[in-house]
Amino acid sequence: MMMDMLSIKWRVKLSNPCHLLATGFGSGMCPWVPGTIASLVAIPIWCLFVLLPWQLYLLAVLLSLCIGVYCCHQTARDIGVHDHGCIVWDEFVGMWITLMALPANDWRWVLVSFLLFRLLDIWKPWPIRWLDRKIYSGAGIMIDDVVAGIIADGVLYWIGRHWLLF
Repeated sequence: MMMDMLSIKWRVKLSNPCHLLATGFGSGMCPWVPGTIASLVAIPIWCLFVLLPWQLYLLAVLLSLCIGVYCCHQTARDIGVHDHGCIVWDEFVGMWITLMALPANDWRWVLVSFLLFRLLDIWKPWPIRWLDRKIYSGAGIMIDDVVAGIIADGVLYWIGRHWLLF
């Protein structure tokens, strides 16, 4: 089984722009916890997004989502596995969505955001799990992390409004 997973990774060609993006600029090729690594790699890029007006930030995330649906679908098709662990662009987009609603640009809120997003992405409570099982192709790869990001956003917003943690 492990050899099978390794042979699948050899089908990924980082010289292919779709594969490069779908693997989170190669972060998904990490042999251990690629989704968590990708979520961490997304944070420095978010540091650039946060400099944008919120409308451009939102546009960048929506564009990343649309491009991700296409690239994740193409990469999954090329490697022959629907949602292989090396396909992590969905973690990038989900993390950027999560980081949209920070009550303050403070490293502690970023840490809480990261932990909350990873918890939701791994645990997959309803409706995340249902979407993950029912929707296929590139949209199916992306949707569970998008919804995890939206739920995390709501939780962060609520915590920020009702509890002053930091």
